Amino acid sequence: MTDFLSDNYTDFDDTKLVALSIDGDKKALQTLIIRHQLFVYNLALKMVGNVQDAEDLTQEVFIKIITALSKFKGESKFTTWLYRITVNHFINSKKQSSKLRFVSFDNYFNTIDNVPSSDLNEQEEKELKDTIEEIRINCTTGMLLCLSKEQRMIYILGEMFEIGHTLGGEILGITPGNFRVKLTRTRKELYNWMNKRCGLVNSSNPCRCSKKTRGYISEGKVDPNNLKFNTRHTSRISEISKKKAVTFTNTVDELNKKVFQSHPAQTPIQSSKIINDILNNDLIKSILEL
Repeated sequence: MTDFLSDNYTDFDDTKLVALSIDGDKKALQTLIIRHQLFVYNLALKMVGNVQDAEDLTQEVFIKIITALSKFKGESKFTTWLYRITVNHFINSKKQSSKLRFVSFDNYFNTIDNVPSSDLNEQEEKELKDTIEEIRINCTTGMLLCLSKEQRMIYILGEMFEIGHTLGGEILGITPGNFRVKLTRTRKELYNWMNKRCGLVNSSNPCRCSKKTRGYISEGKVDPNNLKFNTRHTSRISEISKKKAVTFTNTVDELNKKVFQSHPAQTPIQSSKIINDILNNDLIKSILEL
């Protein structure tokens, strides 16, 4: 995949790739998908908290985008147009793992509290380092699922990916001021719950990812030999955010942001299969004459 990108269309902007794709250029279309797959997949993963559902949503949204390519008139950036379609599809989608659908923050944190806690010794913490990180990512992703879909989307876009209020509002079809207000309220709600119950944000809280590790393993909620979240990544969410890098402070807002921006930016397990399925989709082939 890397060799392909280095030899084909890396210097083309999205608008040119769109034009080539509409003309039936399969390589241009593949480049367009690869270029934006990381954003779409990671947004999906945080929205649904489930790898399989996220991969399905990624494929669905690219099929929707590609079938609508001829409607892109270049009046805005292609990324803005793509983000808007992606966000609308995710918010309206019915996909969400029943295992991660919680009634409230209170019920979610009570579920965590019910997992037995036990201290790990230094050697165990070293051996289970990746598993502890898996639990941290999985647990905090679950916290996002306690938000409404709109709240979740606004938080992921505005806080994790650091998309500005103007662009965020444009994507969601609301004013920049409204986006800012909703982000502030969502940030406050999430922080208040984490401050009350999560040891990552408030050290006086007893809950610790390492202490829950044995419990999660024994209950089959995490498999050290088959990690779902702490795998297939070479970067962090903070590195693909709009600001690329963040200097974190000790303020409560920045501390809370750090918890989520340190999540891995993952590639789909079935990345190549997703691309091939899209390119071989009968509707796509008929529309673009691939």
